[in-house]
Amino acid sequence: MTESTMVDEIASKGRLVYSNSGTSMMPLIKQGRDLVVIVKPEFPLKAYDVPLYRRGDSTRFVLHRILKVTPDGYVIRGDNCLKKEYGIKDDDIIGVLSAVIRKGKEISVDNTGYKIYSRVWRYIFPVRFFYMKARAAGGKIKRKLKGNRKT
Repeated sequence: MTESTMVDEIASKGRLVYSNSGTSMMPLIKQGRDLVVIVKPEFPLKAYDVPLYRRGDSTRFVLHRILKVTPDGYVIRGDNCLKKEYGIKDDDIIGVLSAVIRKGKEISVDNTGYKIYSRVWRYIFPVRFFYMKARAAGGKIKRKLKGNRKT
């Protein structure tokens, strides 16, 4: 879906439903399984909101969670990412997640289960960070060992 199509859909219909690509919001949003519902944002956004925003000068849009609101913009990170992004401004944002559609059922961001998930997932980040780093290191070691093996 092109940038103008996404912006036009939100502007004309008030919402956009599409299939997300990528893994940055797993396990909440899984490519090929879930649809996301994006609506017009009501500023200012707050922590735990998931905006659809333009990254830098590119036409690429990203859907990540707000960790913190600062005077310089939003601090954002995908649920399955290690690095934070800084300085995302309201002008960069075209919409905000209002629901995830899974197996035909719409799960609102106002749903109690969703709210618990988003807070727990953020709270356990230090454990997930260690796990992801250890897993990446293990993968590097495994690839090195495979590369050193001569058959």
